[in-house]
Amino acid sequence: MARPTSMAARRELGDELRRLRGERRGAEIARLLGWSESKLSRIETARTGISESDLERLLRAYGCTPADRLRMRELARRGRARVWWAPYRSSVAEPYDEYVAFEAEAVSICEWEAQVVPGLLQTDEYAHAVIEVGADVSDQETILRRTALRMARQSVLTREPPPRLCVVLDESALHREVGGRAVLHRQVQRLYDASHRPGVELHVLPFRAGAHAALGEAFVIFEFGSEERAPVVHSEDLVGGQLRTKPGDVQIYRDAFEDLRGRALSISETRDCIARTGDSLR
Repeated sequence: MARPTSMAARRELGDELRRLRGERRGAEIARLLGWSESKLSRIETARTGISESDLERLLRAYGCTPADRLRMRELARRGRARVWWAPYRSSVAEPYDEYVAFEAEAVSICEWEAQVVPGLLQTDEYAHAVIEVGADVSDQETILRRTALRMARQSVLTREPPPRLCVVLDESALHREVGGRAVLHRQVQRLYDASHRPGVELHVLPFRAGAHAALGEAFVIFEFGSEERAPVVHSEDLVGGQLRTKPGDVQIYRDAFEDLRGRALSISETRDCIARTGDSLR
């Protein structure tokens, strides 16, 4: 299992510190340590990191066990580490940084996409065409940096061990000429190749499937293969998306994904569908 990267480790540390605080009010702990309440809140919500000295003071205030101290120190250390996508951070919104962290750590990624091919399976020219029409993009340098980041993210599929990637893709995405007909043709060929990769399960949801449980939303479910790491759902919107971690919410998305998967074409039928679409685009 991949270890938490800096943003995810910081988030996990914040959750653990909030758990350790228990029923005590944040204002009470902040006053005890001579901090502002907002400082403690920023640490618990992962909006900022924590220094070694501040962490030690906080752990003493909570009366932590030696095992908890070791775990919190390790999470804090990882939270201060530099991640591989740090050079791209200036060109993306903060929520995207956390998304990349979850993607880098997940042992299972289940994705439903209704409009475009998922980023992990995009060609560079298709990705460029998707990114350049983004509502928050205003200059060519940002487009190029975001495209480069999206291509770099695909290395997660070649790590050891790779995550299990299960994608349900609406049939409409195979016909939407993002970047033009020639770009779409090459993208469809990439999808066909990806459908044969170990660890990749690709399904097309055909038009004839009709209504389903996720008509209004694209989403990704990240699972981490550990009881200590709860699954996370990311749903997309125009300003970066939303994260959901409540068990009840996650289960709703799991059920929706299984509904989609049950209505979609089988793996072999999906390959045939993609091949036919590619032939029609020649």
